[in-house]
Amino acid sequence: MAGKFSSTKYLTMLGLLAALTILLGITPLGFIQTPVIKATIMHVPVILGGVLLGPMAGGVLGGLMGLMSILSNTTAPTLTSFVFTPMLGNFWSIVVAMVPRICIGIVAAYVFRGLVKLWPKSDLPAFIGAGLLGSLTNTVLVMAGIYIFFGKRYAAAKGIDFSALFKMIIGVIAVSGTIEAAIATFLTLTVGKPLAKILKRS
Repeated sequence: MAGKFSSTKYLTMLGLLAALTILLGITPLGFIQTPVIKATIMHVPVILGGVLLGPMAGGVLGGLMGLMSILSNTTAPTLTSFVFTPMLGNFWSIVVAMVPRICIGIVAAYVFRGLVKLWPKSDLPAFIGAGLLGSLTNTVLVMAGIYIFFGKRYAAAKGIDFSALFKMIIGVIAVSGTIEAAIATFLTLTVGKPLAKILKRS
């Protein structure tokens, strides 16, 4: 959708989504309690940025989300915060915190564009696909990064044997990742479509 409206409108929407990303990152509003887990929705503004403004905006918003993750895990650390902050981990903590989040917006943008071309008569599949795959990009890449760069240390922090870590990660992706993807898809669709109409009209 990027390029169909003025630079002022682009920057205004980018600023609003950035503010929302920060708000979700520093308050409990970034989480929704479900019967199974507390699911994060911090990545939804990143997905919306990719869908509405394009891959560059999506990447910038994803980078902001990554920085918020580093800040949060540095100032209010938990047993596993070392995977997201170099102050407690190492260089790879930056990679795990930043790269998956940057990829969220980029993946969402290109998935949306691709599905719009496949179904030009309806943008419904595009919004659904962008929300679903954007969210799963975050979960899969973060958990893969944890396993690759911090596997043994993360397993120890969780109190499990390293040989059981892979199964645990698959479980997290299957349960937490699926719930978060469902919520992100719903919010991308219900918030993204009205925003897209407003941007086109104005």
